[in-house]
Amino acid sequence: MDIQRDRLFKALLTAARHADDTAILTTYLSQLGRGHRKYGTAPTHYPAVGECLIDALARHASRTWNDATQAAWVRVYTAISQIMIDAAAEDERSSPPWWQAEIVGHEPRTPDVAIVTVRPDQPYPFLAGQYASVETPWWPRVWRHYSFSCAPREDGLLSFHIKAVPAGWVSGALVHRARPGDVIRLGPPAGSMTVDHGSDSGLLCLGGGTGIAPIKALVEDVVRHGRSRPVEVFYGARHDDDLYDIDTMLRLQKSHRWLSVRPVISDGPTLGLSGQLPQVVRKYGPWNAYDAYLSGPPGMVRSGVDTLVGIGIPAHRIRHDSIDELMASAAG
Repeated sequence: MDIQRDRLFKALLTAARHADDTAILTTYLSQLGRGHRKYGTAPTHYPAVGECLIDALARHASRTWNDATQAAWVRVYTAISQIMIDAAAEDERSSPPWWQAEIVGHEPRTPDVAIVTVRPDQPYPFLAGQYASVETPWWPRVWRHYSFSCAPREDGLLSFHIKAVPAGWVSGALVHRARPGDVIRLGPPAGSMTVDHGSDSGLLCLGGGTGIAPIKALVEDVVRHGRSRPVEVFYGARHDDDLYDIDTMLRLQKSHRWLSVRPVISDGPTLGLSGQLPQVVRKYGPWNAYDAYLSGPPGMVRSGVDTLVGIGIPAHRIRHDSIDELMASAAG
């Protein structure tokens, strides 16, 4: 429940931060509303949550709480919940609250990393660079986010790169316990780290650890659209042995002249590039004609964004998943 409490608080803060930007606020809350369907959330649940929230605020802010404050909070919460309810209702007309997906491939790559391939029971619409929330049969109602490691495929199969983290219930089960034939559940796709195929800009991609998964999907997406545009991939890991998917990336590089793949090692000896991933990227470029994509541990993403902004890439051309979602995934 601590995670749910923190997510509720984050949602309220985000709503307050974007209160004057209707487009951003509606997009954010609509995605939340659609995502809540997988928990079985119904329209009747929202008033109950609102009453509890306002009671808690009144109790803990008693010195400043008055009728005007309560009326303002009621208006805000009503508006927030209605956007989420409407988005869920619209989504219900075309999509299930979740998809059942059978594991058809389980390939260990390192002692704590596995590539898991699944076949959904219904068509699963998504874009390369997005992620899905995943629930396993061993931990019901515990969902964690994982990025797709492939672009949409004709056979409908989906793949994820899963790293088992300490005390990670879902990740540990998917790496060490899951086998072909097991069935997991997928929530709806989310995330905006997708390619703008109407642009001629190059792609600068930083993938750390299993963060290479959505980067690989983006490369496949460029291939699918048949346009030759420069794609520069920096693949970071602590040691050479942690570059578990480097052979795949190098095969893609060999097949496509517009793709460059550079492995970067932060600790230990290597025949390639060494150092912290964002700092190594700084030595190349210039990157002013590129859109940037970052995926990996939260610290790497933060440092990478700071570095890229510092070398002149505008913030609106830097895409990555939400830091809060990354933190949640790193814990699970």
